[in-house]
Amino acid sequence: MDDKVTDYIAGQPSWQAALCENLRRMIHDTLPGVEERLEYGKPHYLLDGHHAAVIAVTKGKVSFMVFNATDIPEVKGFLRSLGNGERKAATFTEGQDVDYTELSELLTRTTTTLRLT
Repeated sequence: MDDKVTDYIAGQPSWQAALCENLRRMIHDTLPGVEERLEYGKPHYLLDGHHAAVIAVTKGKVSFMVFNATDIPEVKGFLRSLGNGERKAATFTEGQDVDYTELSELLTRTTTTLRLT
């Protein structure tokens, strides 16, 4: 794990830091060997050199974004499209339940082809 990402997470308000750490652990458990680094001021996760996920903290929210998600449909109130739909994001607020199993399955679906390129 990257020390800069650790510092980024530690610098967040307590509920956001806890959520980020849980997301971080889920990403590493889902994608063994994933590369973690701070890019553009946010934790980015790369698989075989390809962007797989990003964790971003904003005022009152934590977002989890996946790449390579063109074929993943939006889910109202849970998963929204960004850009041309190649990226999808779920955003969480304090006290909101997070289904890490569902996020792990999403990450698995969006990274299956990354190991083949």
